[in-house]
Amino acid sequence: MAFDIDIGYASQAGRKDTNEDFCAAMLPPPGQADMGSIVAIADGVSAGGLGREAAQTTVTSLVRDYYGTPETWDTTVAMDRVIGAQNTWLAGVNRRRHPAMGLTTLTAMVLRGHSYTLAHVGDTRACLLRGGQLTQLTHDHVADHPDLSHQLLRCIGVEDRVVVDYSQGDLLVGDLFLLMSDGVHNVLNEARLKALIDEQPDTADAQGLCEALVAAALQRGSPDNATALAVRVRGLDSATLQDQNRLAAQLPIPPRLRLGEQIDGLAITAVVADNGINLVYQARDPVTHRLYALKTLHPQRAHDAEERAMLAHEAWLARRMATSRAAEHLVAVHDAPPTLPAGQGASAFYLLYDWHAGESLQHMLDRQHRPGVAQTIAMATQAARALGHLHRQGVIHRDVKPANLHQGEDGVLRLLDLGVALSGREPASARALHAGTPSFINPEQWGFRLRSGGVDTDAEPQAADARSDLFALGVTLYQLLTGKLPYGEVLPYQAGRYYRDPVAPSRHHPEVPIWLDHIVLKAVSRDQKQRFETAEELLLALERGASRPLTAPPATPLIQRDPAMLWKLLLGFSALLNLLLVYWLVFLPR
Repeated sequence: MAFDIDIGYASQAGRKDTNEDFCAAMLPPPGQADMGSIVAIADGVSAGGLGREAAQTTVTSLVRDYYGTPETWDTTVAMDRVIGAQNTWLAGVNRRRHPAMGLTTLTAMVLRGHSYTLAHVGDTRACLLRGGQLTQLTHDHVADHPDLSHQLLRCIGVEDRVVVDYSQGDLLVGDLFLLMSDGVHNVLNEARLKALIDEQPDTADAQGLCEALVAAALQRGSPDNATALAVRVRGLDSATLQDQNRLAAQLPIPPRLRLGEQIDGLAITAVVADNGINLVYQARDPVTHRLYALKTLHPQRAHDAEERAMLAHEAWLARRMATSRAAEHLVAVHDAPPTLPAGQGASAFYLLYDWHAGESLQHMLDRQHRPGVAQTIAMATQAARALGHLHRQGVIHRDVKPANLHQGEDGVLRLLDLGVALSGREPASARALHAGTPSFINPEQWGFRLRSGGVDTDAEPQAADARSDLFALGVTLYQLLTGKLPYGEVLPYQAGRYYRDPVAPSRHHPEVPIWLDHIVLKAVSRDQKQRFETAEELLLALERGASRPLTAPPATPLIQRDPAMLWKLLLGFSALLNLLLVYWLVFLPR
């Protein structure tokens, strides 16, 4: 279901000569859909007739400048920066033109993904109607005395710093948010508001509701400007990274589950993996008998905020990729178990993926089944196509290996485990992690450089990029064809060793054609400049095959393989010359 909201507003001066209320709404510009939509209402405070100016500039700057903040910022941070800057500017203007001043209240809301964020200063109000119950979401910043209830304790433009109230909550389809100035909520109490809403037909839009509220407030004798802004949620988009992080922080981590136990109606049927950080279970829907893969943190990691953030990033990234062309070669993730009622979220923090029959390529290798050359080429082609789709989305997998490539019974090869993937939105701890399986990590990540004068093993390690995935795929292809690793196995506590060129796969497996030899050796070359630069380049080479074979990558010159070889040769020559001289002096006649 696509994100769909209905927004309406109405504003009248009422008994006053001028209308110092101001409200606005803004939908995300193209390419910024993840930023959500923002609405705001302000009630200017008259001090020399500048209240409307304060309200208008505050609302306008917020709804426009919000979309100029980095998308990676939390919504509260983005709103606070913009509101703080506007407050500082307005306070400075007020000091210069005292006693004339422009002050304003502000209530603003961002609807983003599956959640809303509310910012509030003053006595404008926000209410939520959900499930027939009307709830006030804000607290009026006014003096706690009946005779002074009009006196603001907090507003925009008084001092250089302003304290803003922030709150967040979940969005549900059918939610109705009301933002009102005091000219409306002071004369329409909660019961009257609820009655007016109930009087509206089910097909009424938000605009009609706002006009009815303002008209009712003026009819009941409101002495102030009357403004109402309504937002009705009709449909939700996929959850944002902010939503996932909030769930990761709020929901508990499930305890270690035993076979037969249930969680949210799903029965655990097997423990698939346990690496000490994550647990993966096979779960079954008792009604439909459909299988799922349930991934969560190990209970011992339940209090690790960084691990929670990494799993939240994986959930967000999996949902984001579900709408891309990469989805064909990834496993679909579910927002909530189908066993739960519609609109009800999971009781604990975990990821629920589809379960596909088949096996990983590592399982094939473990049972001593090496796929044929034609099948290996077909799997490598699908893997290269999947990586190409990911890379075009700016995603780096970082852990391509046989264990993370699953051959389904439907013939589709799927990439598993986006847990350490880079997207540009990953937590800093994930970005700093030297992720991946050591035997499949490219030399540059180990600080290994091949230069014209020899080998530099003390260079600055490079961060993983798209070429890292292609190198790992090349190592995987080499292992599928030969059963061996091109540079030998690297244990977790070791660093990679790249002191020789790998042996051609056909030397281990004579059925490997020469053209495929060249592709594999190019993919796993020690020299980064000799490797494939993009997944599309590798894919094209595999598809062309023998019809347009690649040339064999050049062997590393002896001087690069062993920079000390020249000195060894000179030493050997010198030793030989000395032996001949000794022989001549001792045995030959003079």
